[in-house]
Amino acid sequence: MNFLALILGLAVERLLTQLFHLRKFHWLDPVFDLAFSKLKNISQIAAPAATLGIVLLLILPIGLMEFSLQDQLAQIPLFAFAVLVLLFCLGPRDLAEEINDYRIALSDNDQQEMAKLSREFLEAGAESESPAEIEAAIYAQANNSVFSVVFWFFLLGPTGAWMFRVLDLMRRRAIHHSELHAANGGDDLPPLVRGTLVLHRLAAWIPARLLMAGYMLAGSYDGAVAGWREQPEPTTELFPGPDDQRLGFVGRGAAPESEADDIATRAEIALKLVRRTLWMIWCPALAVLTLYGWIN
Repeated sequence: MNFLALILGLAVERLLTQLFHLRKFHWLDPVFDLAFSKLKNISQIAAPAATLGIVLLLILPIGLMEFSLQDQLAQIPLFAFAVLVLLFCLGPRDLAEEINDYRIALSDNDQQEMAKLSREFLEAGAESESPAEIEAAIYAQANNSVFSVVFWFFLLGPTGAWMFRVLDLMRRRAIHHSELHAANGGDDLPPLVRGTLVLHRLAAWIPARLLMAGYMLAGSYDGAVAGWREQPEPTTELFPGPDDQRLGFVGRGAAPESEADDIATRAEIALKLVRRTLWMIWCPALAVLTLYGWIN
């Protein structure tokens, strides 16, 4: 059932662009802010456990709802619930929409909008006019926006998808608090920020490697392997982390060459590779696993 709900959710997502703003879940920001404020002096050892406790508390309602819908009316309500949760767990912003907005800003020479979108790709208040950096960020952000959500949805259903989305939202808020901490003269990352980053990277670790394999199969295998061999630079503990950098290396290596090397062209190429990986590699692989589970 998870696979059928997944396919339906991915298929209808593009028809609901007017609802994308609801996926930002800004109402969770005060919850995260309270946690980062109250637990700012927590120990480094206890921080990951505290992060896990916060995430479990926030996913509990979805888990209880999923459990209550089991075996009800031939699982039709559970199927509808799973599709709805998936639709709101993808994102929070749509990659295609962001890239289209960036192209419009480029054509209008809207420097302010370009800087804003660049920061959304690269996070942590950074901005860039480098096509390579923007393209690499798209390959990495695809894991946070889509592929990790798909992975956990396939494994644990709507509760798994919501778990990763909550963790990613908390990570994004952690980056905001790390900037405030640095602005106030702090050197090291606050313990809860570091704990959030550690837990997020653990949750994204397997999907990231499966996504790298998908890029290799959907694009240039030789180029992707060459990208895999590049060593990430420890430039920041935030974004891009080691796995984010490696996703960028592999994605850029797998992507086809183009005569034009501007940001809009490279971003469009990146989006096409991400979509091929999703629909031509991941979805068929998940279909095979689903059929194998039914047969056995």
